Amino acid sequence: MQETTFRDAIQADVPALVGLVTSAYRGEASRVGWTTEADLLDGNRIVPEVLLADIARPRSRIVLAERDGALLGCAHVAEEDDAGYFGMFAVRPELQGSGLGRSILAEAERIAAMDWQLPLMRMTVIDLRTELIDWYVRRGYRRTGQTKPFPATDPRFGLPLRDDLRFEVLEKDLR
Repeated sequence: MQETTFRDAIQADVPALVGLVTSAYRGEASRVGWTTEADLLDGNRIVPEVLLADIARPRSRIVLAERDGALLGCAHVAEEDDAGYFGMFAVRPELQGSGLGRSILAEAERIAAMDWQLPLMRMTVIDLRTELIDWYVRRGYRRTGQTKPFPATDPRFGLPLRDDLRFEVLEKDLR
């Protein structure tokens, strides 16, 4: 078996990305892993239009993790407000807990710090996802105390099953 390789997504990768991200977060398939949001949200996790815009914009990459030509995971890393932004993080449910996620996160941090010379990585996580926030804290992220509203009326990112969803902002110094 080959080692995991990373590359930037292109337009042709969009259908596979939609499938991967959906399987990691929505529906019964997502329950195999530990990152499911199936009890919090229904509907889309990502739509092709958002992916295409992220691929096209400057200082924005969708990083793919592959092994033997198979898509295993992904993340979006971009420059926003003079910091790196990390999002759309997905690992195939049956591979969650294997260390692949740590590798993808490290690659995104490398891009922000080394390629773009950014001092900080920032992300937003649904604040009810305490086990996921704890995972990021163990990787050097800190809880800022800042929150942002969840886009509850934007079906491109899901349909809330509860009315108390919001994002918590996490940050990590990359210097």
